Amino acid sequence: MIFDLQPTLENEVIKVVPVKEEDFEALYAVASDPLVWEQHPNKNRYQRDVFQTFFKGAIESGGAFIVYDKQTGNVVGSSRYYELDEENNSVAVGYTFIGRDFWGKGHNAALKKLMLDYAFQFVDKIILHIGATNFRSQKATEKLGASKIGELEVAYYGEPIKLNFIYQVDKANWEKR
Repeated sequence: MIFDLQPTLENEVIKVVPVKEEDFEALYAVASDPLVWEQHPNKNRYQRDVFQTFFKGAIESGGAFIVYDKQTGNVVGSSRYYELDEENNSVAVGYTFIGRDFWGKGHNAALKKLMLDYAFQFVDKIILHIGATNFRSQKATEKLGASKIGELEVAYYGEPIKLNFIYQVDKANWEKR
């Protein structure tokens, strides 16, 4: 089987579909809230021009998604697969943002479960890069059973370099959950 970086995935909570150029305004409506980015290393991503750069990177990545709430059809946010590494049998999951209307309601957990369950059909390790100051995401990542394995300075697409923590989820540990 070949790892399709942009499948359509769904469960009882969300539907995840490949992002398209025409999704910009719907995603920006969610991303334009400064509090979404409050703990993120790139706190100004709520600004339209900064988000346009982020969105361009999402489109070019070939692995980005728009996430919809299954009940209402409202846009929840976005995430993506990136850095598929066949040699290390791993893929990264990230660039995730969730609108505040969906915080604490299980949407992020549902999204990560869908993405990890799918990816573990093809790889043995999933990498997550989390901003050093993004405590909310670090806590959520640890709830997935991820372990911090290092630190890395990362320049997100078209953005300045920021310190990130590297987390890893192993397939064997994921399957024990």
